[in-house]
Amino acid sequence: MAGQGTKIKKKKKSVLKRASQSIERAEVNRANRTRVRTLMKRLRTAVSAGDATAAGNLLQPTMSAIDRAIGKGVLHENTGNRYKSRLSLAHNNLKAAAK
Repeated sequence: MAGQGTKIKKKKKSVLKRASQSIERAEVNRANRTRVRTLMKRLRTAVSAGDATAAGNLLQPTMSAIDRAIGKGVLHENTGNRYKSRLSLAHNNLKAAAK
């Protein structure tokens, strides 16, 4: 998918502008989605490794990135809330096991 251009049949000014806007928006959405997935992966790795301090440090930025992605329309609200719920459950289970 990466690197594929949008095929534009018409050469009207408005069509060309909408096509370029679409490409720019797709790049921004991709960057936001990648940022969220990377943070979630780091948090999951810390939880599976049993590192409670690293997981605690990563929890807040991850939740914030998910909320930001929801606000920007990159993630659906229910999807983001499901991610946050599962990540916080995993973090809480890790904290409970550490005690």
